[in-house]
Amino acid sequence: MRNAAALLEPHIPALRRYAFALTRDHAAADDLVQDTLERALRRWSVRGETARPWLLAVLHNLFVDGARARRRRPLHGRLDGHETDIAVLPGQDGAMISRDMLAQFSGLADEHQAVLLLVAVEGLSYADVATVLDVPIGTVMSRLSRAREAFRRLLDGERVGLRRVK
Repeated sequence: MRNAAALLEPHIPALRRYAFALTRDHAAADDLVQDTLERALRRWSVRGETARPWLLAVLHNLFVDGARARRRRPLHGRLDGHETDIAVLPGQDGAMISRDMLAQFSGLADEHQAVLLLVAVEGLSYADVATVLDVPIGTVMSRLSRAREAFRRLLDGERVGLRRVK
């Protein structure tokens, strides 16, 4: 068990980044990483040769399962019906640009967000992303292409939606 824990430790920063990107909440991301690590330790013998894609797949599947459960049992919002605004101090152009990019990124479909994060941020190969998302490699490549195009259009201020088919 100590050997498994030592092998898991280098992957925790990547798990935290991906979990936060999925949840957009530090506490929820930490909970998701904790659940992932617990499941990984329980099922360490079935991981295969590479731990990183397997761990990201476990995290992704736990997130998807949790999202399905939340849709069946939605949580109640705040009583006053208002969301809290995040204050940005003057002179923080970089933070504002990052916030705007994250806001545009959240406008992408979930499957596009996932594939962009895994390829661009985590640096996984297409084959590893296919393993994480449990889809064929061709699907990864087409989703990545569509995600990049949609994100570029969002950053250019275009509205991204479904195409009309005649």
